[in-house]
Amino acid sequence: MAMHLSDTRRPSRPVLILTQLAAAAALTACGGGGDSSNLASAKFQTLDGAAPLVIGHRGLPGLYPEETQPSYEAAADVGADSLEEDLHLSKDCVLVARHNPWLSDNTNITTVAQTNATVAARKRTVPGVLVNVSYSLATYGGPAQYLSDLTDPNDPKSVLKSLVVDGEDHTGDWSITDFTVAELKQWIGGTTYDARDQRPTALNGKYPILTMQEIIDIAKAKGAASGRTISIYPESKNPYWNNAQAIANGCGSGKHPFEDAIIKLIKDNNLNSKTAPIYVQSFDPASLKYMRSAGLNTKMVQLVDGNDVNYKTGEMIYQTSDVYNFVDGRPYSWTLAGDGRYFGAMLTPAGLAEIKTYADGIGPWKPQVMAHTIVPFKATNTDGTPYTGSLADVNTITPTSLIADAHKAGLFVHSYTFRNEQKYLAGIYKGDPSAEFLTYFRAGIDGVFTDFANTGVAARTAFIKESRQ
Repeated sequence: MAMHLSDTRRPSRPVLILTQLAAAAALTACGGGGDSSNLASAKFQTLDGAAPLVIGHRGLPGLYPEETQPSYEAAADVGADSLEEDLHLSKDCVLVARHNPWLSDNTNITTVAQTNATVAARKRTVPGVLVNVSYSLATYGGPAQYLSDLTDPNDPKSVLKSLVVDGEDHTGDWSITDFTVAELKQWIGGTTYDARDQRPTALNGKYPILTMQEIIDIAKAKGAASGRTISIYPESKNPYWNNAQAIANGCGSGKHPFEDAIIKLIKDNNLNSKTAPIYVQSFDPASLKYMRSAGLNTKMVQLVDGNDVNYKTGEMIYQTSDVYNFVDGRPYSWTLAGDGRYFGAMLTPAGLAEIKTYADGIGPWKPQVMAHTIVPFKATNTDGTPYTGSLADVNTITPTSLIADAHKAGLFVHSYTFRNEQKYLAGIYKGDPSAEFLTYFRAGIDGVFTDFANTGVAARTAFIKESRQ
């Protein structure tokens, strides 16, 4: 999921011992958790009436290097209903899972490059170029220019020289699209990313990047071993960028080799149906719409981002004066098309109705589902400077109309990202991540993306118990 200005992103806990993992796994069941007798008498406000899903966001990265084999296997073992992953195309056109396509912040590539000259030489160092926005600045605000990696408009392959992803500059880093699968597996290992200073690091760099097929195989194997169905939850990540990279690398044909590869893999695994254990997600509606038009029949989820929160009103902040105006403020395809609207337009009744024409659910950021406010809200700090508040100061959490509006439109709601560390929790929860889960479960959320599936499953079990009463 995306970075937000107000989201400082997670601290960590020690690795759970095997008995704790086994106990957590025993608490769950397919499609919602808890034993069948609990579920039979429980009442839920979800769209389909089932217990909310616990989605292993990048596996179980609170305890293991994200999007690696032990992370996904552990998420399945503790009872996650679904395994979530971010997809990119490698240089040799294979779908691989890594949160960001630049590699220094979620792999050990910087260390590897110190002794591997081949890896070191692949660092991208060519600056991007600024492009003028084509929508009305008077109407929509924000910066007048965004950064592009198409440094030579006459050469589509010029995108392989810079590392600018959806307007975000990562000059001096490495791109996942410059390595074949064999090279990724031989040289580069996954690491923790969020709250890396607090999460376990002993396994960092010891497990290679996975292909999407390998994650599908993990879900099937773990599902068979546990007697339940474990779905997968792939994200079409940075689709405009991935398509440009893929075209430059000679992958596929046409304008959408990235999405075409996703569709092919899904069909090859007999998952192309609405009832198949898979959800396909993206922040960019253009990507989802293309895949639907190209024959993808799975459940689809429109992710919805934002930049910050006005803690006085609880309203979302989308417009910023920096690059995040383009990165998190609106789908990148909208910027390219001259559409200056922000993500908030998707959350209106009209926006939800539009989403329903191509998707089955939405994946909003938590403050879009529950208004985070500070009451009373003071005007200034003690030094006289304006007071803006912080997540730690939030003392009031109130449901917005989003869940009700989405359900009315026939859309389920899966919200992100639930983490255990105190710095990612609103002050009202007093450092207890279970309290946050329960707040959203009680509001009727259909599913939660979490870095700590073990905590999510345990909280859901407690929620199911209270729902029976």
